[in-house]
Amino acid sequence: MAEDNNHPGAATLTRRILASGLGALKNRGELLQVEWQQEKARLTELLVLSVALLFLGIMAMMLLTATIIFLFPEDVRKYIALGFTVLYLGGAVWAVMTIRSLVKKEPFSETIEQVKKDRECLESFK
Repeated sequence: MAEDNNHPGAATLTRRILASGLGALKNRGELLQVEWQQEKARLTELLVLSVALLFLGIMAMMLLTATIIFLFPEDVRKYIALGFTVLYLGGAVWAVMTIRSLVKKEPFSETIEQVKKDRECLESFK
């Protein structure tokens, strides 16, 4: 059957479908690559900042705590030390909860969402 302007042939339609599919696949691959780079940068930054926070925070708290404890008379120092222990334990619980919220962010969320949309679109043709 010859092609006319209104009705392209099967070969033309197949080429268009393949070109569209390959274009979508290339687009999703590029999106995955960008998100991969963003995730690597985010995780590296999170790791570096966490280590810096731990080191500097521990050093500062040790010095401040020791200074404050030695300012009190010797007979109440153990109670002051206990108070600091409770304070630091509360801070540790807060830090754990904050880190959990950062870790819960789903990586590659946009890529996954686009793949779901593609699958739904393809399933609608059945």
